[in-house]
Amino acid sequence: MRNATVLLRALGVLVAPGFILGPVMSDIVPTAQAESLNVKPGAWEMTVTTVASGMKLSSEMTAKMTPQQRAHMEQTMKAREGKPHTTTLQSCLTREDVTQDRIIKEMEDEDDDSAVQCKVKVISKSSSKLVADKLCPGPSPSTTHFTIEAKTTESVVATGDREQQGSGKIRMDIKGRWLGAGCEGIEE
Repeated sequence: MRNATVLLRALGVLVAPGFILGPVMSDIVPTAQAESLNVKPGAWEMTVTTVASGMKLSSEMTAKMTPQQRAHMEQTMKAREGKPHTTTLQSCLTREDVTQDRIIKEMEDEDDDSAVQCKVKVISKSSSKLVADKLCPGPSPSTTHFTIEAKTTESVVATGDREQQGSGKIRMDIKGRWLGAGCEGIEE
């Protein structure tokens, strides 16, 4: 897994309880010169909390599942409806990993469906904050609004709100803290 992807995993690929809902991002609106978030390189811990509501399996997903798999997935989604799901990850971030253009590019590279041409509109970008919207026209249209903020050089927060037409909503909150300059023992 890429380092910057860990930083923004839920913003680039929103993780719903028990499965991944992929964003599709294959076209980026050109933005100003690359800017880095003002954070320290090294070991980071990211706590990602997602809350999903109104989630439904897509026909593409269900076509690949057995009836038992579908029933299990629907039961899991129903049980987690509206309840927070939290995951904590560690990663080693380099200075290059936190450049805002690289963060956006890595989200673009995660696109598994080249038929969908999503657009990312950068609303604002500075050394302390990135705000953007991602618009995906279909076949399952979705919109995502995300904000990433370097509160201090040792602390980041991020939020993402994704709504997919006919498939529900996901709210994601990320809190990141710098653990130290060394990355020993942290898998890449």
